[in-house]
Amino acid sequence: MALKRMDNVGIVVEDLTAAIDFFGELGLALEGRAMIEGEWAGRVTSLGNQHVEIAMMRTPDGHSRLELSRFLAPDVVADHRKAPVNALGYLRVMFAVDDIDETLERLCARGAALVGEVVQYRDTYRLCYIRGPEGILIGLAQELG
Repeated sequence: MALKRMDNVGIVVEDLTAAIDFFGELGLALEGRAMIEGEWAGRVTSLGNQHVEIAMMRTPDGHSRLELSRFLAPDVVADHRKAPVNALGYLRVMFAVDDIDETLERLCARGAALVGEVVQYRDTYRLCYIRGPEGILIGLAQELG
């Protein structure tokens, strides 16, 4: 049996509305927002009687999604938002953009912070990392040429 596709990347946040607004500014479209709860959901995650508000954000090409989740119950048990780029586990999500400078200007106006600097890799890409809402690590890449 072959892998068909990657459906989404999930990120847990405290302020779902702020995260939706931030990723909307980046260019993702809100596909839907809903409460996920009940016995079936707890069986999937092994968290028991969970109550989670989610928002599904879709990339402009329609091929990828970002699932933003805010746990109401059970309580969040760990916080990886300040982890450096060489930490084990989730590292970052990377987005391709048309104009990295213009994108940075818009996102920094919404509270994003540049992690290092914008660098150029050969004649191929301009790249950077930013910290978005709640310290989420995000990569931006502008293809050159």
